[in-house]
Amino acid sequence: MNFLKIPNKKGDKLVFYRDFGRGKGQRVSIGVFIFRHPKNQTERNHSKEMLAVIELKKSQLTIEMQAVGTGFIPKHKFKANLIDYFEEYVKLNRRKGNRHLENSLKQFRAFVETDFIAPVDISYNFCKRFRQYLLDKYTGETPGNYYARFKWVLNAATRDGYYRINPTESIVSKSNPSARLKEFLEVEEYIELLKTPCLNREVQEAFILSCYTGLRWVDVKKLQWKDITGSVLVTRIIQQKTGFPVTLTLHPIARAILRQRENQFRAMKVFDEAGTVFHLPTADGCNKELAKWISSTTIKKHITWSGARLSFSILLKDKNVDDATIAYLLGHTTTEQVQKTYKRHRPKNQTATIGMLPSPELDPYFLRFDN
Repeated sequence: MNFLKIPNKKGDKLVFYRDFGRGKGQRVSIGVFIFRHPKNQTERNHSKEMLAVIELKKSQLTIEMQAVGTGFIPKHKFKANLIDYFEEYVKLNRRKGNRHLENSLKQFRAFVETDFIAPVDISYNFCKRFRQYLLDKYTGETPGNYYARFKWVLNAATRDGYYRINPTESIVSKSNPSARLKEFLEVEEYIELLKTPCLNREVQEAFILSCYTGLRWVDVKKLQWKDITGSVLVTRIIQQKTGFPVTLTLHPIARAILRQRENQFRAMKVFDEAGTVFHLPTADGCNKELAKWISSTTIKKHITWSGARLSFSILLKDKNVDDATIAYLLGHTTTEQVQKTYKRHRPKNQTATIGMLPSPELDPYFLRFDN
């Protein structure tokens, strides 16, 4: 393995490059330099230590080249800290609009409560405890999604030679159905909210926008003016199948809210294409303001911000919109979530529903009673 020493522009340092040839891009800097003419002991020590690093790198690269095709993995290719491996995996595999992988790492850090954990410490029982930690902390599909991403990381680590048998192999991801069904808004409750003032105008308009677009709180909070073109909103949700963002045609109510806000921003000369449409408090703060607003109406339900997305799906379904279309509008690649999560659990009017069953004009003979 040949390394080149090339002077920098000032000529006071020698920068080291890996030499793969004389073509464009075939000399790759390894990020190491020495002083050409050291002026003091500090610079002499630096150069001496960097030359030792160069020799180590040469040795490692030589081993890597000779190991190709043998199945042998050099020890220096392994990370002593699994958190470092996890972080690198997230960096290389994150997808725009999907936070499951990053949040899985965040929860893994919270679970281990340390900045260092050796791969050898990740055992079958450790993985079961981590899964239970997620199930105790979250409801719905969240614990299953986070643990599934953790399984991805351990599967990759196993393929990279960290494990002979994947510790998570027989520990499946599990969801945690909430004992309490989420409540949602009916058509008449939409109308009542539109007519009822809210002390926090930002929360009011942002929540109504969610009701008419199905956007999550986090998506509304990050919404920028450049995401809106006329009556079309380009969301930050990326469709996995196409690689393109989900686009929504705005309902007149949603369009009116955005047009009014834009006019206000322009009148105050603070409109910025790259600026956010709303200036919202935290998710918890928004839900508290929402609760106050709901309490001033006749709606006797526990409505949180996620209820807007659920309401959006259910009311479209009530109008016989097909599951595939609703799934697209919600940013899902399949209809599974629409059929399992974003659905009406009880009929709105049981009497009317039961009355749809067939009934003859006259009672059958066995139900006729003599007076």
